[in-house]
Amino acid sequence: MSDPIRVLIVGTGGMAHAHASAYQAMEGVELVGGVDRNPENLHEFNAQYGITHGFDSVIEAIQWGEFDAVSNVTPDAVHFPTTMPLLAAGKHVLCEKPLAVTYQDAAQMAVAAQAAGVVNMVNLTYRNIPAIMEAQRLVASGAIGEVRHFEASYLQSWLTQPAWGKWDEEEQWLWRLSSKHGSLGVLGDVGVHILDFTTFVAGADSAAVSCRLRTFDKAPGGQIGAYVLDANDSATMQVQLTNGAIGVVHASRYASGHMNDLRLRVFGTEGGLDVRWEDNQSVLRACLGDQIGTAAWEYLEVPPVQTNYVGFIEAIRAGQSVLPDFARGATLQRALDAAVLSDGDGCRDIVLG
Repeated sequence: MSDPIRVLIVGTGGMAHAHASAYQAMEGVELVGGVDRNPENLHEFNAQYGITHGFDSVIEAIQWGEFDAVSNVTPDAVHFPTTMPLLAAGKHVLCEKPLAVTYQDAAQMAVAAQAAGVVNMVNLTYRNIPAIMEAQRLVASGAIGEVRHFEASYLQSWLTQPAWGKWDEEEQWLWRLSSKHGSLGVLGDVGVHILDFTTFVAGADSAAVSCRLRTFDKAPGGQIGAYVLDANDSATMQVQLTNGAIGVVHASRYASGHMNDLRLRVFGTEGGLDVRWEDNQSVLRACLGDQIGTAAWEYLEVPPVQTNYVGFIEAIRAGQSVLPDFARGATLQRALDAAVLSDGDGCRDIVLG
């Protein structure tokens, strides 16, 4: 075994535990430091994972320097200012999604990562779902012919029930409802996943987007403490892809009956695929070949896939690039920016040049 990969965790909120647990399960990986401006959160996180070094800022951690790679698990608006100095310091970075809050920032991050020659990856976690990866392989192999139409959804209900905690009392949820605290709402939080797995499976990027966003009243005066609850709660989009296919995409935090469910249906000239992630189960159905004549669907076996965390570490060891990278994150952010622009301008069609 070569020298261990030393990992720094930036941001010690809820999602940071998934990162830390994943790294702890790997041989040859050490969690060596944590960064958080909240000393209580940082202390509790470091104690839980046996991390011996804690820092108030990324700059302080860089001055220490005893780490090779970073998981950036900060709120959306903090990704850019924390990642850029890490890239300049030559550190490998796995950044949570969305990569940034604007295409301009995301593009700068992609350019800086390329110039630094480091492994850079966006944690689009649904690349870890076997059904999505197998669906992408099938489309790329020509199994459904030319893609013509698609429909995709990402449905959550944490604004209607407390299964994951009380959204109106806990900071890990409240910040996601406030643009002041860096949130792009459901569009940025889970809409980025929809756009990624839809375009990834379909094999083409977004060419044009029209969008409607809606923020619903959730508290008197639209505010709880320091959190102004102005980020969007539901999003609907019509999307045209660069291969000419068109489809609809929607997401909501008000989808009662759905804890955390994803669906994607892709239709081509020679067949269709139905991808689902529901109740933490990965399912893929297909209607191919002679089945088209009777509209018969069959369940397909899907091989397991490695997680983004494993892919990130393996890429560092191999000195190779890995997908989805920062360039992919910037491409997705361009579509998200177009969606916001469309909503603010009468839901008109925004062409991505």
